[in-house]
Amino acid sequence: MAKTIIPIGPYHPLLEEPEFFTLTVDGETVVDIDVKIGYNHRGIEKLSEMKTFDQSVFVVERICGICSTSHPYAFTRAVEDIAPVEVPERAKFIRTIIAEGERIHSHLLWMGLAGHFLGYNTVFMWAWKLREEILDAMEILSGNRNNYAMFRPGGVRRDIKQEDIPAVLKKIDSIPPTLTMLKKAVTDDPVLHARTKGIGILSKEDAIDFSALGPTARASGVARDVRKDSPYGAYDRAQWDMIVTQNGDVFDKLVVRVLELFESIKIMKWCLNNLPQGDIDADIKSIPPGEGIGRIEAPRGECFHYVISDGTNRPARHKVRAPTFMNLPTYKATVVGESISDATIILAAIDPCYCCTERMIVRDTKGKKVFTGEDLVRLSQQKTEKLRK
Repeated sequence: MAKTIIPIGPYHPLLEEPEFFTLTVDGETVVDIDVKIGYNHRGIEKLSEMKTFDQSVFVVERICGICSTSHPYAFTRAVEDIAPVEVPERAKFIRTIIAEGERIHSHLLWMGLAGHFLGYNTVFMWAWKLREEILDAMEILSGNRNNYAMFRPGGVRRDIKQEDIPAVLKKIDSIPPTLTMLKKAVTDDPVLHARTKGIGILSKEDAIDFSALGPTARASGVARDVRKDSPYGAYDRAQWDMIVTQNGDVFDKLVVRVLELFESIKIMKWCLNNLPQGDIDADIKSIPPGEGIGRIEAPRGECFHYVISDGTNRPARHKVRAPTFMNLPTYKATVVGESISDATIILAAIDPCYCCTERMIVRDTKGKKVFTGEDLVRLSQQKTEKLRK
């Protein structure tokens, strides 16, 4: 019997990035799902190995525009794990401030897109309008609304000026009143309840089996957060709560992110009001041979970088694991049995980021096949030429 397949992607109005999903359906019900990846591979890990440790920070910052702090933060922690080196206190606070600013704008971006997916463009416009406030604050702190270029192994590149702090606090204080209104509007709306409650449920058992991360896991009752489990930066000094809910559906993933926004604002304000004096850079002279890992809690979950040093000034091996790599497979558990009309919001509920996730491994059973960075660039250029014809 012929199967009915509905494709989503690789280019689709409801996908911000190219990816290709095929839904097998029986009537209006999804009975199976498959995914084909490979549309976003850019050879980031190989490119990093062609740069110095300092230059690689700028490369990984461009893995993803939304996570332009998460990857540099995890990478610098991996390099500092090799050295090893203790980052100055003031630099730890500045790193925490920038990381929480990124979480706020990332969650607001997701909230707006989720509203758009469901046909609530008012939510989309309110959330993105509110996002402007935190982007303005980040511009005051770093000079950029995104891609802040603040991190370096051993500390941060730029200090926060004392005279800028009142303006940043004013921007941050402008967010909670509107966010509270938005939270009430979103969580009390009966139609939105009907579209998200009981939809795309990820059970706690499945979340653990799939090793789900971040808000995707915490919405299913899995209380895991790198900021609490292995504190770094200033997270062990600021007072804040880990948000955990139990139902695992799309609604709970929304609730977790909305409530996390308030916690991020709390952390950011505390760090700005208690910013210690002192150096901002440990001034690392060289990286010895060895290996190190860096873990941080990105907006979507744990971001993990693994770096090997051979004693030169560049990584001998650099491996990146983004949270979507772990969260995307949960789609198999959440979409099967649901209706076609809910398939895209269930996928969006994990806040997928494909450009963070896609990697390529060249494997040869004899262990002789090795692609250099130049090979990857050449293959990329050849593919572009092929597509042009």
